[in-house]
Amino acid sequence: MTKSQGILDALIIGGGHNGLVCAYYLAKKGLNVHIYEKRAIIGGAAVTEEFYPGFRNSVASYTVSLLNPEIIKDMRLKDYDLEIVKRPISNFLPIDDSTFLKLGGGLEKTQKEFMKFSAKDAARLPEYYERIEAVADVLRDLSIKTPPNPRHGIKAALNAALQLWPIAKKGNQVHRDVYDLFTKSARSFLDSWFENKHVKAAFGFDAIVGNFASPDTPGSAYVLLHHVFGEVNGEKGAWGHAIGGMGSITKAMQQACEDEGVKIYTDASVERVIVNNGAATGIQLENGSKIEAKKIISNLNPKLLYKKLIDEKDLDLEFNRKMDGYKCGSGTFRMNVALSELPDFLSLPGKDIAEHHQSGIVIAPTLDYMDKAYIDAKSHGWSSNPIVEMLIPSTMDDTLAPPGQHVASLFCQQFSPQLSGERSWHDFRLEAADTIIETVNNYAPNFKNSILGTMILSPLDLEEKFGLTDGDIMHGQMTLDQMWAARPILNYGDYRGPLKSLYMCGSGTHPGGGVTGLPGRNAAREILKDG
Repeated sequence: MTKSQGILDALIIGGGHNGLVCAYYLAKKGLNVHIYEKRAIIGGAAVTEEFYPGFRNSVASYTVSLLNPEIIKDMRLKDYDLEIVKRPISNFLPIDDSTFLKLGGGLEKTQKEFMKFSAKDAARLPEYYERIEAVADVLRDLSIKTPPNPRHGIKAALNAALQLWPIAKKGNQVHRDVYDLFTKSARSFLDSWFENKHVKAAFGFDAIVGNFASPDTPGSAYVLLHHVFGEVNGEKGAWGHAIGGMGSITKAMQQACEDEGVKIYTDASVERVIVNNGAATGIQLENGSKIEAKKIISNLNPKLLYKKLIDEKDLDLEFNRKMDGYKCGSGTFRMNVALSELPDFLSLPGKDIAEHHQSGIVIAPTLDYMDKAYIDAKSHGWSSNPIVEMLIPSTMDDTLAPPGQHVASLFCQQFSPQLSGERSWHDFRLEAADTIIETVNNYAPNFKNSILGTMILSPLDLEEKFGLTDGDIMHGQMTLDQMWAARPILNYGDYRGPLKSLYMCGSGTHPGGGVTGLPGRNAAREILKDG
């Protein structure tokens, strides 16, 4: 990493999945591309690590659905041994000692579950799925396109019109549904469809995943939609598991990149972006090395890029002001747990592998429960009854744990990104983790005693380990003022930064968070267009 390597065509800061995707498409077109990653392992938040002797699991990101099938095809990820298996059902909600609800596994199966709570809700389910899918198709179409840039005037207006035309021609019903999903709270939207509180919770959970908000927050219905536009092995809306954990995705991507000539450096922490005459011209590593490139591409949270790696004097006052206001914080607390046996739920007893063990196990029985968790987090930092989604991937993947034992992934919401006063998450992470364990234990009383070891990641841990500002797994809140052409901020939604030769390719750009690969692919297309 010296001057002898010359000026690169492009360098990418951050070796997360979007950075890998971007690098692949650029290298495929003949560009000389290098990636610089702070950690010793490539993959960003989508990695698999051993956290207890003999037990491995996805560390931060934990499930598959949103990864774009065209990217899987283009990068030939299956040729690099990527295997994704579908969950038998989507989610299992234990409600009390004797009641549960299962979601997924086909329309008829879900309707049968809903009949336990409401015949009316079961009857409405087909139309709900049909209407949601129509809007999801709109989102899928928008997600692969570059948002318009208002600075381009009439050209931007025409671009916006062309992108929105598929919505316009779908008819009034889709127009109303799009408007409702983009503006309403999850509760308001679901109230218009269903009557039973547990049925509403089954769908409402998606509205607060990675979203530090109440289901009563306006716009939270959109986050619900964001989590249903994916697919697994050609089945729309399905969720799955990557054999070997999420790290198998980025490992396959890394191999695809290297086969195209991409050079990848680990333990290469970037200290600053070098700026000359209003253009990004290179980077300086913490070890003092300087690397020049024609294109500088960031896979980082935009706030991390612009507030830590670029001197504010190199950016105009208005841009700095807007970036100061860029909202981060997904309210996420992550745990990985090594288990001696499977959880034995009071509502559905049994410690042998069953379909509910292979699903997303969601502890959030009502929207009121979710709302209280958020209110408590705002006032105290976390709730005594937090929202917990547990996956047990070892029920479908025997590479993750010793025979007869298991790993569980606990994705927990609402935990304040920053604690009030002088409190630090470093001092309260164990207390919060104990609360999570007790919450699960209330529904599966053998859970606590079956724990052999844990990995605990508070919002602060997520920031320090992965560079996720305020622990935000989405690289910025998924609110309407930070989406589409305004992600990360208005006038910079087309993957181009405020400095010449500076680009963004991470989840802080359109279409947002999740392991989609789309920000990376879309950014590569714009970089190649600029020549």
